Amino acid sequence: METKRTVHDKVISGFIAACYAVTEPLRVRLARMKYERFYDDPGEKPLISVYTPTYNRGGLLLERAVDSVLKQTYKNFEFIIVGDHCTDNTEELLSKIDDPRIRFYNIPKRGYRYPPTAENHWLAGPVVAANTALGMVQGKWIARIDDDDIWTADHLEVLLRFAQEGSYEFVSSSYIAERHGKRLTIDAKDEVPRIGGTQTWLYRSYLKFMKYNISCWRKSWNRVNDTDLQDRMYKAGARIGFLDKVTCYVIPRPGEVTIGLEAYRLTEEEKNRHFAFNQGDN
Repeated sequence: METKRTVHDKVISGFIAACYAVTEPLRVRLARMKYERFYDDPGEKPLISVYTPTYNRGGLLLERAVDSVLKQTYKNFEFIIVGDHCTDNTEELLSKIDDPRIRFYNIPKRGYRYPPTAENHWLAGPVVAANTALGMVQGKWIARIDDDDIWTADHLEVLLRFAQEGSYEFVSSSYIAERHGKRLTIDAKDEVPRIGGTQTWLYRSYLKFMKYNISCWRKSWNRVNDTDLQDRMYKAGARIGFLDKVTCYVIPRPGEVTIGLEAYRLTEEEKNRHFAFNQGDN
């Protein structure tokens, strides 16, 4: 995805990219030297930290993400849900679930600005909430599911087994995407590196220092927050594996017919009003 950028965008994105290129490969090697010995047992049932960034979708969150996670065949997980200053009933709904594995944290106030335009906001996505969640994880592995996504019941189990057997640090899988009533298996077979959508990721927690880039939208390519991060994982030298099995469904939200940026563009006028782009206070 290419775009015209300002000089300001080029300077900021170039500086950030240079910092990542210098520091992240070194930090991956150092983390591996320090922590990899704790991943030697392929039969271990380690704690997996599952996290979800969300904003004012309490009902959908429970219906899809929470339901999917609680139905997992793999039971040793913690579930961290971070609200991006939610103002709906998300916290109330979650408080009614009697499961100590669930933790909810609502960011009390936005101390940052959304990037200009609805499209750029979609590119940056829930970066602040996601990075906040990464700072809270306690498990040996990390998985993300967005509030409107659905996992298969064996998602964590099969990905963990695949990662352990292959001694991978970062794994992902195929998923099914639905647009305009048609479902398509997304298997990333033509991509280098071959990495599935963020809702299929499972990776070792010593890589959690690699945070989402809130300025990813300033780039000329790989501008989506998750593709930016997966590209950096690859360039930093993480051992990456791909499981050719569907473990996730990405389907339209109620009242919508498509997903991703296409769905965002269909409601761009509403998004501009909701997020008050280009205004001083968010």
